[in-house]
Amino acid sequence: MVNSSLSLLSDYPFQRLRDLLDHHELPEGLQPLAMSIGEPQHQPPRLLQDTINANDTTWNKYPPVGGTPELRTAIKGFLDRRYDLKPDFVNIDAILPVCGTREALFLIGNLLIDRAKDGQEKPLVLVPNPFYQVYVGAAVMNEAEPVYLPAGPENGFMPDLEAVEAATWEKTTLLFLCSPGNPQGMVADKAYLRKALELARTYDFTLLMDECYAELYDTDKPCGALELAQESGTLKNLLVFHSLSKRSNAAGLRSGFVAGDPALINSFVNLRNYGGASMPLPLQAASAALWDDDTHVAENRDLYRAKIDAAERILGTRLGFYRPAGGFFLWLDVSERWDDAEVATLEIWQKAGVRVIPGNYLAKTDANGKNPGTTYIRVALVHEQDIVEEALTRIAGIL
Repeated sequence: MVNSSLSLLSDYPFQRLRDLLDHHELPEGLQPLAMSIGEPQHQPPRLLQDTINANDTTWNKYPPVGGTPELRTAIKGFLDRRYDLKPDFVNIDAILPVCGTREALFLIGNLLIDRAKDGQEKPLVLVPNPFYQVYVGAAVMNEAEPVYLPAGPENGFMPDLEAVEAATWEKTTLLFLCSPGNPQGMVADKAYLRKALELARTYDFTLLMDECYAELYDTDKPCGALELAQESGTLKNLLVFHSLSKRSNAAGLRSGFVAGDPALINSFVNLRNYGGASMPLPLQAASAALWDDDTHVAENRDLYRAKIDAAERILGTRLGFYRPAGGFFLWLDVSERWDDAEVATLEIWQKAGVRVIPGNYLAKTDANGKNPGTTYIRVALVHEQDIVEEALTRIAGIL
């Protein structure tokens, strides 16, 4: 009675983590610290609640699935400011607000994957490895075959696009990329994004750029795929995804957007009329206010930068520490002490009371039998400064 494709999805990482850790007791008196989930703990700006309150008379109205003109205009303003876009390049008909980008990243598979018929090869969906699990869900639940592109230190934690054979590109329907990356914190440069977009147009697949961490960066502002699309004068074969969850610490708002190829956006609106949730009008108003304001974002960025400073001070060069160019994760190499990430995660939990996640839970063993997360752990720097410093000090204390 259940869709058989569901059996092809591996256990979700956080369930695997619970299975690994939850039956082990901590030393008496040691308070557990959860650094495993990328859930921002900074408070969102007061602007969020004030705007919801100011629009509390609109709860009784059905909201448009395509978003209000005011929200789409605010998003356009953000994109134009952030990526120095010409005013007429991304119009509001190329923007679709969504109830969180996880929903959109999953549902996009329903829109863009043409399921294989009997006797035909499955279409391919290319994902970086490690990856956000939803990318694979979008592929598998639409009967496509995920292809895992190694994204290890040997190639700057980005998939080597040059290593992909033409025969693979010819069967590709979607390429997911994430910049700044989760979990490694790398940033794709303009040459890389230009190459990805050229490949999408040469082989006629869609480049899906997950840019949800674009506003959290260390020193240099990451470039975005829309900047490279503007060079060519067209949005064809491109969709980018942005969210307020990380930018504004508003994960519970469930608000993001997709922008890009107007023909694809129009089709996505039609699909979401059937299977997508509409964002309530007070939340659309609050989202517009947040996209219009950059001050709180700069303050948020400073908070994360201070925590990365603390990580550098506490860890030094241990566990292969490097400053992530973007995002709020540390991707730490545990191979200097432990054989694999699960062993490391369990010992860190039992001895330090800090909950991290093994890198192999965020990656897949490839055709060559290699899992690029086997010797890594991910640490989320999402708590207040003192909690982050306490967690990192405990980890350093058992090295």
